Order: sequence, then C-alpha cells, then structure tokens
Amino acid sequence: MSRVIKWSFWIGLGFVGVAVLARALDLIPVTVIAGLLALIALGFAGYGALDEAAERSQLRRRAAKVAREREQGR
Repeated sequence: MSRVIKWSFWIGLGFVGVAVLARALDLIPVTVIAGLLALIALGFAGYGALDEAAERSQLRRRAAKVAREREQGR
C-alpha cells in the first residue's frame, strides 16, 4: 500500500478512537465531527486500497496475456 493510504487508514482509526472517547464523555458535537472525519479518512483509504488492487490485477492480466502470446509464437 502507498504511504497516503496507510496514513489515511491510521488517521481514520485515530478519529474513531476520538469519537468513541468523546461519546463516553458525552461530548456529542465532538463525536459527530470526529465520526465524520473518520468516515472520510477510512473511505479514502478503502478506495485507495481497492484502486491499487485493481491496478495490480490489471497488470497481472497484461502479463498473462503477453506470456500466452509468447508461447503461441506471435
């Protein structure tokens, strides 16, 4: 995973922790804001991870296609 995805994931988890702590302390506005920021950060990390996985699978498909073409003598 790229550094941006990792940073976003850990920042999102940090905001989840802040939201849980704020909820335990009954600080509802802080809970809502931290929860929204956590959702944004974790959503960004998830999207980045899915995009990176799709890119790797595309590269594997291209490599397999080239290998098949080489075996057939094209």
